[in-house]
Amino acid sequence: MPVQTSRHPQSYDPGTPGRMPPVIPTQPGPGGRGPGAGGAKKRTKRKDPLWAKLTVIFGAVLMMTSGVAIVGSKAVIGQATSGIAQRNLLGDAGKTEAEGGNSLDGPIDMLLLGVDARERWAKDDVRSDTIIILHIPASHDQAYLISIPRDTEAQIPANPKSGYKGGVDKINAAFFHGAQNGGGWEGGAQLMAKTIKSMTGISFDGAAIINFGGFKSVIDALGTVRICVSHEVKSHHMSMVDGKPMWNADAKKTGKAYTPVVHKKGCREMEGWEALDYARQRYGLPNSDYDRQQNQQQLIKAMAKKATDKGMLTNPLKLNQLIKAAGKAFILDTGGVPIADFIYTLKGVSGNDLVTLRTNGGTYSPNSDGSKESLNELSMQMFRAVKNDKLADFVVANPGVLSTRK
Repeated sequence: MPVQTSRHPQSYDPGTPGRMPPVIPTQPGPGGRGPGAGGAKKRTKRKDPLWAKLTVIFGAVLMMTSGVAIVGSKAVIGQATSGIAQRNLLGDAGKTEAEGGNSLDGPIDMLLLGVDARERWAKDDVRSDTIIILHIPASHDQAYLISIPRDTEAQIPANPKSGYKGGVDKINAAFFHGAQNGGGWEGGAQLMAKTIKSMTGISFDGAAIINFGGFKSVIDALGTVRICVSHEVKSHHMSMVDGKPMWNADAKKTGKAYTPVVHKKGCREMEGWEALDYARQRYGLPNSDYDRQQNQQQLIKAMAKKATDKGMLTNPLKLNQLIKAAGKAFILDTGGVPIADFIYTLKGVSGNDLVTLRTNGGTYSPNSDGSKESLNELSMQMFRAVKNDKLADFVVANPGVLSTRK
């Protein structure tokens, strides 16, 4: 499908350059736009940016770059972007003209929403349990991932399109409420983006809905990813039958003996099914959803590193397989900016430049009645640093926000 060039892709019916950041401290090991009132800002056209060096950093948005030359140019980019579904995922939570509009010259903020949907589930019966803000400073040489806990208490705005009147709920419910009455995943993402903007003040340049089930084919195209398991955990979802992994429900139907999949502590190469199953776990982990957040960030970084290693992106056949798999794994909104321009702008960022951060010190932070979570003051300072493009300074001053995953 052609890439849309308006500020946002049309809805569909579902039936200032910054400073160089200071050096980031080494991460510890285990244990340790919607149009604004003034309209969109015009961008200066580049001369054939499609000859630029191109790579794909997987997991987050699969469209950042890190300086690996690829055979071809316009034909490669055209093929790479043609299968990626573009939707209006931001609604009015995109950056206004005063915030830079759809210019990519300054800092770039994207909202990444992970859903773990099954084919049999209705599109309006899904919550987004994975909520990640991707921040790239104006220097375009670093990238940060910050997860928002799924149980965070949020004031979800009214949404006339879906009939939701607004109210206080867990933040993952924003996606559900926006998806009602035909809103679908597009409506869910728009209400989630609006909720997060209201909570943190952060406006977005783009967004992506990532179907974690679709990640399996991406990892399979990569071959494997290297994951370091910090805490042994028994799978809540999968079992082994005759040496093969199966969903628990399917395993029971075989009538054969089955045993739960157990993810042992240590570092190893994981196939797609294993990496995804590990990233899904929260039961049995010391910090439950906070450990899952770090594990999902770890998976994103592992995919990014693998995608930029060992000539993956210089092999046209492998690249084509990778892009096809990616196109089935996520839905994208680049705010009307051509995907190729996003890729070109982020050519200085590699998988090794992804910094993963924790909210609430990586542990549960209950609200007053214990039914939901609250974001502590340090976490709110972190979001303000994102908004003001001072996150590098904040991390140097507060190294405890760094993820403990390798």
